[in-house]
Amino acid sequence: MTNTIHSIEFIKRRQKLAEKMPDHSALVLFSGVVKTRSNDDKYLFSPNRNFYYLTGIARSNLILMITKRAGIVNETLFLQRPNELEAKWTGAVLSDQEAKEQSGIEHFDYLDEWLESFGVFVRRCEGKSSLYLDLYRYQWSDELTPADNFAEDAQKKYRTLQIHDAGPWLKELRMLKSSAEIEEIRRAITITDEAIRRMWSYARPGIMEYELEAHYDFTLKSHGVRELPYLPIIASGVNATILHYEANNQRAVDGDLVLLDLGAASNYYAADISRTFPVNGRFTERQKAIYQLVLEAEIKTIEAVKPGVTLSELNDVTKQVLTDGLLRLGLIQDSSELSKYYYHSVSHHLGLDTHDFSDYNVGLQPGMVITIEPGLYIEEEAIGIRIEDNVLVTAEGCEILSSQIPKEIEEVEMLIGKKE
Repeated sequence: MTNTIHSIEFIKRRQKLAEKMPDHSALVLFSGVVKTRSNDDKYLFSPNRNFYYLTGIARSNLILMITKRAGIVNETLFLQRPNELEAKWTGAVLSDQEAKEQSGIEHFDYLDEWLESFGVFVRRCEGKSSLYLDLYRYQWSDELTPADNFAEDAQKKYRTLQIHDAGPWLKELRMLKSSAEIEEIRRAITITDEAIRRMWSYARPGIMEYELEAHYDFTLKSHGVRELPYLPIIASGVNATILHYEANNQRAVDGDLVLLDLGAASNYYAADISRTFPVNGRFTERQKAIYQLVLEAEIKTIEAVKPGVTLSELNDVTKQVLTDGLLRLGLIQDSSELSKYYYHSVSHHLGLDTHDFSDYNVGLQPGMVITIEPGLYIEEEAIGIRIEDNVLVTAEGCEILSSQIPKEIEEVEMLIGKKE
């Protein structure tokens, strides 16, 4: 997809980050490498999101270095040298003119010059330099990144170099979305809406989960979406009680509910939508009762979204509504039993990552985009229901960015199996 965010925005993002950098410091970000899948076959390249956030460039083997010394900030993007033979096989490398147009960066060097450039900066700082890298790690077993490897090498070369994680700065910046970012999320939601409606139109008892997924894939590919923000969940019957079910290989039989948790992306900005529907087009009375309770929890939680509220406080609203409803239905006898049927949080930030880079302890602010996704999972009845929308925090409260995607029982029933 063509990047619709103007280079001026990337310039401003880097300026905000540079303001946070202390004197005699360097920020280094790596775009990432193309990974080998098997033999000479490669995985689809996906850029490091923080590199992309600051440059708008989705190319492999690039390095951004921002330095600050004596109050003067310099930006350099290190590019691959052109190679005519390789260009015949994989296409031309990014030119400095293309990089300038996308990122607004003015100064470029080649990758084979970058270590010397970094060394010159450290030497000029006369033993007072610090290095900031993207050192985020989700779990111990994650593979080492280019930033991890460079941190180790740089510390060996320069013993006095202080190495820090730039993550807190990047979190603070990325949590607040610009109008251009919000438009990208809106576009991703619009594509997702179309995909869900197509899936519903082809739904019928006996359809395989992967057949529904094929209709989803068709819509996204038709809009030029090549990389999914996450693997889609298309879970029928008891499969819907597994939070991260991804097999999508079972048959949806008459009477099953099907839980969808999926989203398109627009220039890496994600949508994250959940809907639940009866594959035969009609909810049973029992299914209606559970569905309506989840919908009530979603609506009341969305009503609680406003500046200053934390995600934990939103989850408390959800839990109270679900608890009261389950007590009425007789599914639980005490509030302590809620976790048997509801065992995840109701919200997370959304942006360049589905679970976007964020600080969950910070109160909501205008410009943040979050999900609201209550659910109930009753394994003994083969009922799993989740309803999820994407919400923009505003000064007055919030705006539901995905409000066009049907979720009322009557609306959903009308669309099942109705091919145009």
